[in-house]
Amino acid sequence: MSTRQPTTTLEDPRITVRAKLAAAWTSFMFLYAYVDILGFFTPGIVEDILDGRVFEFDLSQIFSTTALTLMAIPIFMVVLSMTLPARMSRTASLVVAVLYVPVTVFNVAGGFWLYFYGLGAVLELIVLALILRYAWTWPRTAPTAAAATNPERETARAQQEA
Repeated sequence: MSTRQPTTTLEDPRITVRAKLAAAWTSFMFLYAYVDILGFFTPGIVEDILDGRVFEFDLSQIFSTTALTLMAIPIFMVVLSMTLPARMSRTASLVVAVLYVPVTVFNVAGGFWLYFYGLGAVLELIVLALILRYAWTWPRTAPTAAAATNPERETARAQQEA
């Protein structure tokens, strides 16, 4: 004879927009890096790199600095989405995500394996779309009645949000 266990509901705390953005930027960063890393397994890629070429570009300090910059921006967005004031975090996420859409599409053009690079780009674009959605729909708070009647509180609050 068995006794029936009561069904319990799992706790599901609300996740802040900041945490969602940081998680999405982390996911984007890993996808962005791993598509490049796994791309080294494409036949001929390592040989081209050893010959000093990546896609149509000569390997140089400018190329490497550009590649590092393109990788560093999503890395910093993880931190910035958690630490910047709400308005700046929202704006930065919107601007950077929009700028990375054409970068992502361009990376497909450099891929020799269309299915592999195409899948990578689609996954990256999905994460960028999530970032845009989270940032665009960031909830707003209505001013409280006390803040409306006390101009000093409103000024202090505006300085904190800025």
